[in-house]
Amino acid sequence: MQDTREILKKIRRIELRTRRLVDSMFAGSYHSVFKGRGMNFEEVREYTPGDEIRSIDWNVTARMNTPFVKKFTEERELTVMLVVDVSASGNFGSVKTSKRELAAEVASILAFSAIQNNDKVGLLLFSDEVELFIHPKKGRLHTLRLIREMLFFEPKHRGTNLTAALEYLNKVVTRRAVVFLISDFMDEGYSRPLAIAARRHDLIAIPVVDPGEEDLPDVGIVTLEDPETGEQIDINTSNRALRGAYLALEDRRKKSIEQEFRKVGMDMIPLRTNEDYLHVLRAFFARREKRRFSA
Repeated sequence: MQDTREILKKIRRIELRTRRLVDSMFAGSYHSVFKGRGMNFEEVREYTPGDEIRSIDWNVTARMNTPFVKKFTEERELTVMLVVDVSASGNFGSVKTSKRELAAEVASILAFSAIQNNDKVGLLLFSDEVELFIHPKKGRLHTLRLIREMLFFEPKHRGTNLTAALEYLNKVVTRRAVVFLISDFMDEGYSRPLAIAARRHDLIAIPVVDPGEEDLPDVGIVTLEDPETGEQIDINTSNRALRGAYLALEDRRKKSIEQEFRKVGMDMIPLRTNEDYLHVLRAFFARREKRRFSA
């Protein structure tokens, strides 16, 4: 367990880095890509030349004997939910950062982008059950709390249950939200709740991968342990057929996950612990912006 000073230093370091990135790169993109829920009625005022005919309030016009129009304003405020996997497999990292640390940093960028846009941000942490739910709110202090929980929350369980997380989300977040689902997706059987969540919300998948999981190096006989179940197995990594089978299995798993996302029409932001995530985020916002203006 890290002491309080170390925790605060790490949170402050992430805040400074992510806020700088938001200010310089992502705030405008976020604002233009994520729109509010619709239009709010504001007032009725007298018609002026140039107003659209369809905005005339005919009831008020009849009463006042002069044209009046309804004025609307865009409802900009959004609810953003960060749904983050804190299962034991997220602690793995074969390079300088773990999957969980990378997930927390990218989620921090999204959170600061949201509060800079005056949106609410909430957090759902899950393992093989929902570990923590923080209701969406605004403000810097609230966002710092979310960062602290994403980095340092100690889950009670080690496994992954995406179905439990998505069903809880669908139950407690009743209004449409922008939902970032951040996980290594080491689970199965979550197709139905994923489809329901994608219909109700603007659901965006952020799969997190470490290169050390993708192949087996030729280092002889080793003991592998499943971080979520504790199960151990001895294998001979010098066996070429075994290494080939492992590669094929990982490739099938990756393609199956991507197929799930495509099936329900979800966007995806793939993250790798050994690569800079900035170009991936930029590409995501650029795709969204292009789609919005071509719609």
